[in-house]
Amino acid sequence: MAAVIAGSGAAVAKLLQRPAQGLARCSRQQYLRLRAQHIQPAAARSFTAGRRGPEKKYTEDHEWIDISSPDSASIGISTYAAKALGDVVYVELPVVDTEVKKGDAIGAVESVKSASDIMTPVGGTILEVNSVLEDKPGTINKSPEGDGWLAKIKVSDAAELEGLMDAEAYRAFTEEVDTK
Repeated sequence: MAAVIAGSGAAVAKLLQRPAQGLARCSRQQYLRLRAQHIQPAAARSFTAGRRGPEKKYTEDHEWIDISSPDSASIGISTYAAKALGDVVYVELPVVDTEVKKGDAIGAVESVKSASDIMTPVGGTILEVNSVLEDKPGTINKSPEGDGWLAKIKVSDAAELEGLMDAEAYRAFTEEVDTK
């Protein structure tokens, strides 16, 4: 084994391609040393700094908007709202290509407890709706801030996003609401 460790990269590659029994006889330290010799230096790997992950903003009416995509923003109700509603039994979705203004009702969610209008956090054009919710409205309960999104919108004025809360501010807001 020591000869292989001291040997060329080809010998290491050959050893790594052998059945697992060859590596099973190595200690963890020897295995890591072999892997380090076989793997290209970190400089050979290029990682680029891309856009941040999903960025959600929230309203005081418990809607969220995910603005991480440059083409469209997804709209839905928060996990907090989904829990407060209870089991969702019906979802009214907006009509595609409809022009909406900030604060317009774009749909409704009905549960066993109550019904609630869905207001758009920003103005724009509805590009797509989540038609899965027509057949499976309970998706909102299972994944309100994921698969339970309601609509995608092309935002007409990005400045309207400024007044919305980030995740931390929304969490503080809901905690304050719960204590009242």
